[in-house]
Amino acid sequence: MPLLLKYALTAAIVVAIGELARRSTTAAALLASLPLTSLLALIWLYHDTGEAQQVAALAGQIFWLVLPSLALFLALPALIRAGLPFYLSLVLSSGITVLAYSALLWVQRHHGLAA
Repeated sequence: MPLLLKYALTAAIVVAIGELARRSTTAAALLASLPLTSLLALIWLYHDTGEAQQVAALAGQIFWLVLPSLALFLALPALIRAGLPFYLSLVLSSGITVLAYSALLWVQRHHGLAA
């Protein structure tokens, strides 16, 4: 599949979520929570390589890395509700998420939990 088509399809999904959020945050959240990016990445990988084992390895690693990404969705609304400005809340919650990623990667390395 041509690279530009991959970019266009992926960008269209992101733009659609942003547009939908102006009308319904619930519908946009539902669409955003679907693993569309992951599904597209798995499809693109399989299409480009034909290697199901590479797809399985990527899917397993995605599972582990989704867990620390949830920190952003817990911290951001909590910081905003605590009265912090949006951009400061976004930076702080992103930092918390980086720490969560680092912690998970450390655990994977030291306890053999890598996919």
